[in-house]
This record gives sequence, C-alpha cells and structure tokens, in this order.
Amino acid sequence: GQGGVSARRLILTADDLGLAPQTNEGIERAHREGVLTAASLMVGEAGFEEGLRVARANPGLAVGLHLTLTDGVPVLPAARIPSLTRNGRFRDDMAALGLLLALSREARAELHAEVTAQLARFAETGLACDHVNAHKHYHLHPHIAAALMQAAAGAGIPCIRLPDEDAALVRRADPASPKLPWWLLSRWCATLRSRAANWNLRAPDRVLGYAWSGAFTVARLRAAIPLLPEGVTELYFHPATAGGFAGSAPGYRYAEELAALTDPAVRDALEGTPRGGYRDMLRA
Repeated sequence: GQGGVSARRLILTADDLGLAPQTNEGIERAHREGVLTAASLMVGEAGFEEGLRVARANPGLAVGLHLTLTDGVPVLPAARIPSLTRNGRFRDDMAALGLLLALSREARAELHAEVTAQLARFAETGLACDHVNAHKHYHLHPHIAAALMQAAAGAGIPCIRLPDEDAALVRRADPASPKLPWWLLSRWCATLRSRAANWNLRAPDRVLGYAWSGAFTVARLRAAIPLLPEGVTELYFHPATAGGFAGSAPGYRYAEELAALTDPAVRDALEGTPRGGYRDMLRA
C-alpha cells in the first residue's frame, strides 16, 4: 500500500459457524449487513448443514476450520477416540486432557486422527479452506498445535490464527479490559509462529478479541479501530442473534457482538481500509 491507512489490512472473523441457528444467522447478518469478512466453521455440531448453507450463499465470506476438541461433538465415532471423549462428546477438562496428550502416545494418535477427520469433512464441502484455528484456542497446547499445523500444511491450507494480542492496544481501547498473562502468551505465540513458518503457514501480525472474548462490544470496536497499526490485524468475534442456545458460553454477549459488527459508525470507520479473509489479507 501507499503508507498510512492503506498499509493496514484487517480480517474480521466470526467463530462458531455451524454451532447453532443463532450463530449461523448472526454470522450471515454480520457479513451481509456489516463488516464481517471471515468465519470459522465447526464441522461436528448440530448447525453444520445450515452453516454450510450460509457459507455457500455468501461467497464473499472467507470460511476456515474451527477445530473443535473440547466442548463439542467429534467427527469420528467416540469409541475410536476414547482418550478424547466422555459420553460421546469431547472432554471438557482441558488441562487434564492436555496433560494426557503430553504423556500418552495413544492419545496423540487419536488427536491426529480426529484433526484429520475434521479437515476431511471440511474438504468434502467443496469450500476452499481459508484458515484454521481452534475452539477455545486449544491449539495453544503444543501437541494440538503440532497436529493442526501438520494436517493444515498437508491439506494445502496456508493460514492459521495465533492469539498474539497487543496488550497495550487493548488497554488503550478500554482500560477496564481483563488482565491476562500477556508476556507469556506473546512469548509462546512467537514460538508457535516460528513453528508455523516451518510448515509454510502464515498468521496475522496480531489479533484482537482474546481479552474481550464474548464481550467485543460496539464501544470497544469503535475505540480499537483508530488504534490499529499497520500490517495485518485479525479481530475476532462471537456474533449470534441471541444467547442461551446449546453450546453457548455463559455470560457471552452474543447479540452485542453482532451489534458491533453491524454498527453504522464502524462501517464508516472502516471505509477504505482493505479487509477480507486470511488468504487475501496475508497474500498467502
């Protein structure tokens, strides 16, 4: 670009496409009536077919895989991945499962099988896979990161999300933001970034939405936009028409996030700023 505003490139992503009717409708509206440019599809959940309809009806929406390994339904039969599941669903004790993955070769083999199965189900849709990321950022776990990077590279997917958040930007936009162990997160993301590069996977320069997960409000988005630096920033959201659906996170302000993405002042503020999916913005 020619310096200034044009050097900024934005990816505005919604997670949880395919989770429920409320998320599918919210994502479609955020794209059609607002500034949303990308979405991450869950391939094992109840709303998958409807999420697919949304993706196909909106070719301008870049769709990637929202790898799910906790708080969700596996693609493989649960009996084939017993280490990862309880009562037909993924385990929700992320720390204990994370430890098991570190200790058990069987668990890691199951992990690779399920990651491969989710990518295969995505491929069967015929959609181009724009990127990969993971539900609840479970790919921060080294073994999950390794499995996802290897599988994505093997499938020819060029981009991945790393939740490398700019703490100073978050605090400037909203001094009341939750405090996170950012130094640890940024150091680990630097390690993951170099591992991703080994697989020829690109990631945005920074993300916004980790500290504000489930609470990326109109006020926060309006405050953040003028502060965004040059390079590629991914802002990610959880828009839905309402909360309270199966799989919804307690306390998430889904409708407010949809309102942020369709806010007229936000649309005006982003006028002229390049935005799109990961492949387009990262030139991958």
